[in-house]
Amino acid sequence: MRKYSKEFKDSTVQLIINENQKVTDVAQDLDLNPKTLYHWVTTYKKEHNIPTKNINFKNNNEKESESEELKRLRRENKLLKQERDILKKATAYFAKETL
Repeated sequence: MRKYSKEFKDSTVQLIINENQKVTDVAQDLDLNPKTLYHWVTTYKKEHNIPTKNINFKNNNEKESESEELKRLRRENKLLKQERDILKKATAYFAKETL
């Protein structure tokens, strides 16, 4: 049984969530069991209060309240900050490799 770092799990899950990659494709690319990856995605969404079902599309009659919009935007902002931090770390890592 292999152990993976939290950073690896989070970046893999973000690839699925943000890039709309299929879990099965990512699992195959990374040589992971798809069930393991589904579990990571579910756990990540629970930890970050992300709805498990994709409910981004609403009827035109249904307006998002300001508080719902604020919550959604805060979650999105948090995710974007995490992505930025991961990219900063990756850039620093690869910059060290080239020196």
